[in-house]
Amino acid sequence: MFRPQYPETPAPPSAHLGQQGYAPACSCQHTAAPAPARRMVPEVSGGTVAAVVTVGIVLTALLAAVAVTAISVAVAAVVMRSLLSSQRRR
Repeated sequence: MFRPQYPETPAPPSAHLGQQGYAPACSCQHTAAPAPARRMVPEVSGGTVAAVVTVGIVLTALLAAVAVTAISVAVAAVVMRSLLSSQRRR
């Protein structure tokens, strides 16, 4: 499903025969251009995509939990500091 469909490449014309079917006047060696390399595309299944999405959701939830915990600890520290400083003034 995710594999690209490439068109069939036509066979290159003969290296020693011209378009009219006779040999060219020069005696140099003609070589055909190399065929373009096909890119290898990895096959990805639906299970792999689901696993990656699940891991992403879990990691995002853990990051959010750490952030909420850090904010809660910071607020508790500020409240405790204010309570302790007001108690020392008395």
